[in-house]
Amino acid sequence: MAKNYRQLADSIRGRINPDNFALRKSFSDELATISYSDILIYIRIAMKGVEPEYTQRSKDAGERVKEHLAKELNNVTFKYQGSVMTDTHIKGYSDIDLLTICENFYQADRTGIRQLLNTPERKAQFYQSSITKLEREANYDTYKGDALSDLRNLRLDSERILSGIYSVCDIKKPKAIKIKNLSLNREVDIVIANWYDDISSIINDKGDFRGIQVYNKDTNSRGDADYPFLSIKRINERSSATNGRLKKMIRFLKNVKANSEMEIDLSSFDINAICYDIKVSEYQDLSFYELVPVIYNQIKSVCNDKTKSDSIVSVDGREWIFRYNSTKLENLKKLLGEIEGIFVDLKSAIQV
Repeated sequence: MAKNYRQLADSIRGRINPDNFALRKSFSDELATISYSDILIYIRIAMKGVEPEYTQRSKDAGERVKEHLAKELNNVTFKYQGSVMTDTHIKGYSDIDLLTICENFYQADRTGIRQLLNTPERKAQFYQSSITKLEREANYDTYKGDALSDLRNLRLDSERILSGIYSVCDIKKPKAIKIKNLSLNREVDIVIANWYDDISSIINDKGDFRGIQVYNKDTNSRGDADYPFLSIKRINERSSATNGRLKKMIRFLKNVKANSEMEIDLSSFDINAICYDIKVSEYQDLSFYELVPVIYNQIKSVCNDKTKSDSIVSVDGREWIFRYNSTKLENLKKLLGEIEGIFVDLKSAIQV
């Protein structure tokens, strides 16, 4: 039975444009050309980005928090992470993650670096310029202070500052302080972290290749390294090179998942990886509705071919998505069922 695509499209409209801002004329004109087909309108809206006015309010809320913290904190760097920074969020009222990074020290993978330098076969795979960078890092004096104490003090100072400014300020979460800017109607998660540099970061002169370790107040510990800035960079660059098509596919999958009656346990991190894995040559010149078969074929391949599923890696290139995780693959099969229904209905409506 065909889905009620008009109702589904309205659901997405309410999520991405809850205040009913006037749509950009170019998008309204585009919808007018496909007004004869509910499924085409649904697909196009499911691929659409949140109106810029909403995204700017999320960023403004983050900037106000940053300004308050910067007045009192010393030796910190502020960075944003998350789907707002790639314009792949699907909620008008999206929150934003503000990383507050301690600059008193940084953590390098010196064990991994020394192992590489002491393994001739691995060392031979790198240019001498890269080896020089790694040798310099391996011999760098480590921090003489107390890293965990620095992070804890930064967390407590941030709690004190923000609690005195925001009436809605939750300091109980172990990994983030959550505030709500009432005038902008946006939440901001303030995350305390330190820099982390692995081999790839060091030979690429750090920058967007740097990782972070998030501080956990409850356990007074640091988590495994994440690499959000490289993922943001790669998604933005590839989508720009494909005239926005990569981000359209990511938003489409997120909206299909959000509208499903099933609980589909896949994160934005997973969906980004699935779409990023698709060869650019398979979609770079396609119209929006022609992207649906591309997405369907990709997910079908991942679900049915173990070699393919085992090959899917995160956008930053450091983490297997489905290898060793059969539960996540079962959730992808749920999403495949949703996409397959749309694909079949689309074929009935138009030749693709």
